[in-house]
Amino acid sequence: MMTGVVSVYADADSKTLTVGFDAQYPPFGYKDDNGDYVGFDLDLAQEVCDNLGWELVKKPINWDSKDMELNSGSIDCIWNGFTMNGREDDYTFSDPYVDNSIVVVVAKDSDINKLSDLAGKVVGVQADSSGLAALQGDDATDENKELTASFAELQQVADYNTAFMNLESGAVDAVVLDIGVAKYQMSSRGDAFRMLDEQVSSEQYAIGFKKGNTELKDQVQKTLDEMVKDGT
Repeated sequence: MMTGVVSVYADADSKTLTVGFDAQYPPFGYKDDNGDYVGFDLDLAQEVCDNLGWELVKKPINWDSKDMELNSGSIDCIWNGFTMNGREDDYTFSDPYVDNSIVVVVAKDSDINKLSDLAGKVVGVQADSSGLAALQGDDATDENKELTASFAELQQVADYNTAFMNLESGAVDAVVLDIGVAKYQMSSRGDAFRMLDEQVSSEQYAIGFKKGNTELKDQVQKTLDEMVKDGT
């Protein structure tokens, strides 16, 4: 995701916190087998709301539309595997709460063992994700841009379920994604895949509020700090 979102909309009277999130971004935010929206960041948002006495409302959104949702005021922050690196000037961020890395997953029997082996291969990535940014974004390293240029194709998909189906079918040779999502996908799909030891990049997740919205950020940050201190 950068793939996934929680956004927060706090109503001054009803104290409602509306969370916008990518519903296909496990383990941070997704729909479980019962049809309920669950995930690490949703649990975190619920705990923040419980501590503040606010009501949490979960609102799935398209990740590609996250900035439009934030700028229109329909959500107040992006929080669900949201990378802060390279975006520091675009949002008012909380303190980072997850160290994340961008990794490469391949089929278990693949002949790809290091990043240089991706030359001439078809590589899948989620559109508008941190994986895509690490490969060819404005802040991508020269090494990663050269790596991307060596691919036969960089194939963008809407979500990682599709990416892994493409990997399983052989339509792509590798998938580039966040390590937390990679571990979840691999553990839920048996032993058909493996992760390269070499990483594309490392990054941090934080809650991104609309630029200048320090009041809501401070309320949420204070609660998160208290949750750390009491062991929650």
